[in-house]
Amino acid sequence: MTIELDSLNVGKVNVVKSKTLSFTGKALNVAIGVSRLGAKAQATGFMYNENGAMFEQALDKEGVPFTFVWNGGRVRENYKCIDKRSMLTEINDVGGQVESGKLVELMQMIRGYSSQSDVTVISGGLPRGVDASFYREIFRAVDGHSLRICDTEGAKMFAALEAGIDLVKPNLEELEETLGREIHDKDEMLSACHELLDRGARMVLLSLGKDGAILTDGSHNYYCKSINVAVNSTVGAGDAMVAAAAVMMEKGGSLPDILRAGVAAGTASVTTFGTISFTKSKYEEIFSSLGVSEF
Repeated sequence: MTIELDSLNVGKVNVVKSKTLSFTGKALNVAIGVSRLGAKAQATGFMYNENGAMFEQALDKEGVPFTFVWNGGRVRENYKCIDKRSMLTEINDVGGQVESGKLVELMQMIRGYSSQSDVTVISGGLPRGVDASFYREIFRAVDGHSLRICDTEGAKMFAALEAGIDLVKPNLEELEETLGREIHDKDEMLSACHELLDRGARMVLLSLGKDGAILTDGSHNYYCKSINVAVNSTVGAGDAMVAAAAVMMEKGGSLPDILRAGVAAGTASVTTFGTISFTKSKYEEIFSSLGVSEF
């Protein structure tokens, strides 16, 4: 649920200006972004009986095929509150529980779909009670020929890196939380990214929000500054970045082009309110205007 307010006043009554209900999630956002860019996507993951049909309808509307591992209960509900200063406050629900047999079923599904995919993206949280090590196991289930992209944080990210990852995409806040320290400048950002490379990433795409992003493979470090746009919502911007980076990687794009693609899609995404994606035309317009510098 994305809620727009004039201002968010803690401890007081707040009046909603507008609200939008989106049946989506991090990996589903990526699948939609990939589809918007004209590439083929296949979505999978855990789904829940009570409101899962709404997610199927949303993916059908976008033309994204899907096959889910179904569970009892309800998909968690997250609240994104945006005030007139474009400040985002998030209230995230906790996921439902799944049976151990469902974990095996999902790994088998990932193994099968990744064997048919040039890129496999795994992102988001885990169901309640599932250990962070499950991220390592599901990436180990990915077919060896498929590029692997991870978008999560903390112990889940560390577990995924043990399996070897082609691209990991934290934002600055997630990177600080994962490494347990504050990061103040580009030198510290680069040092932090290199820690993830040392742990098993081939590339790190660090999102800096309105300031753009950094991409490094340890040998080359690139920075791309975003362009100024009217920010209507930052919800889903990181997922748009992952989608565009995945498509560019599948095309065999250079590091600068992977970075430009990610920043272009993330920037295009924030120009819309309540829409968890972007248009291809807006993406292409922004992509053509971006520059990349090596440092």
